[in-house]
Amino acid sequence: YFLKIKASPGNIDRFLVRRSILRVLLENKSLLQGLILDVGCGQKPYREILLEPAGCATRYIGLDLEGRDQPDIVWEEGRIPLDDEAVDSVLCTEVLEHVPEPVPVLQEVHRVLKPGGRILFTTPFLWPLHEVPNDEYRYTPFALERIFRECGFTEVKIHALGGWNASMAQMLGLWARRAPMNRYFKRLVLVAVYPFFRLLVALDRPEKVDFSKSPMITGLWGVVQK
Repeated sequence: YFLKIKASPGNIDRFLVRRSILRVLLENKSLLQGLILDVGCGQKPYREILLEPAGCATRYIGLDLEGRDQPDIVWEEGRIPLDDEAVDSVLCTEVLEHVPEPVPVLQEVHRVLKPGGRILFTTPFLWPLHEVPNDEYRYTPFALERIFRECGFTEVKIHALGGWNASMAQMLGLWARRAPMNRYFKRLVLVAVYPFFRLLVALDRPEKVDFSKSPMITGLWGVVQK
């Protein structure tokens, strides 16, 4: 579901988001070194990638809320149960949109991260309401940069997960797979939409997205340094 990603009519609603997160992680995992804290780890889908021989991590700790899957540690009254400057790197994928008060949470992440340590994060922009009612925000790159700097981080680099073509493909995929419609009509829709979906995915160039030109984006990823 997270790692073996291949486009098909049956997964065009989630293919792009899963592929884009995996691509970002594989291309940037060398930035995550030493002891990694996975904030909002969920099922820990990326643990093996980070710890495999090609990775730079020496140890992995999954952090989540109590009762969520099987984290290694849980939040304790708004605090991470680790000492100051205890971790070398932080992974935070598709979590910030669920945090009611992001500043205290990121300040706590800042506390446990060593000087020079980095956060690799992703967050959605064009995505349905999910984990209702625990879906709080859709961030712009400008809001995220302001929040990270407010929390004490000095170097903030933010990029798009997908641009105009990916955004159109994602909306088509979500509509075809999730919108209420007769099941026979849905089959026709999927057959009609899938080739166009594949074309849009192939044409997308997220690395060329310029935030100053008011683009449409599927989501954001970034690297933040303490």
